[in-house]
Amino acid sequence: MAGRAVVRQARRPEIRLPELVAFEGGALRPDGDYDGLEFRDLELAEQDGGGARFLDCALTGCAVDGTRLRGARFLDSRLTEIRGVGTDLAEASLRDVELVEPRLGGVQLHASSLERVWVRGGKIDYLNLRAAKLRDVVFEGCVLVEPDFQGAALERVQFLDCVLREADFSGARLREVDLRAATELGIARGVDSLSGAVISSGQLLDLAPVFAAQLGVRVAEAEA
Repeated sequence: MAGRAVVRQARRPEIRLPELVAFEGGALRPDGDYDGLEFRDLELAEQDGGGARFLDCALTGCAVDGTRLRGARFLDSRLTEIRGVGTDLAEASLRDVELVEPRLGGVQLHASSLERVWVRGGKIDYLNLRAAKLRDVVFEGCVLVEPDFQGAALERVQFLDCVLREADFSGARLREVDLRAATELGIARGVDSLSGAVISSGQLLDLAPVFAAQLGVRVAEAEA
């Protein structure tokens, strides 16, 4: 009988935003410095905020289709109901960030760093986290369709009441990754990289065909 695994829980961000000032600066600018600002219901599509710093900020209801935020830093900030396709956050840094009810597709977060990040609700399609570093990250109540964790390093990452479909963990390095509370766990590639993860006995049964395929084991009923 499997024992009860003791897994260290991810540390969640504790964000206490100050009184915010509405952003009235027009378009984002590369290497911009944004401190204590509220971005509400803004059309930020196709703008370039590469290398910008967002400290104690709130982005609410903003459109980020094709927005370029490569290398940007989000610190002690909350992003709520942002929506868009093809947002470029490659090499970005997110620390002490809440992402609430996002509606995103094709988000580029490869080679990024996420520390104390809490994703709550929403849906993200084709999330690219290749070669990213995730530490103390919680995905809760959200739907992740074909997330790509290839070559990523995950430490103290939890999936709570979360749908994970066709995930790719190829070459990933996992440490204290808790998948037990995922409501749907689908792994397309990289089952051989799941060392360091914890799954439930029910999930093990569901993943048995994937494990068998990885080992080259054929499953067939005995002949009468």
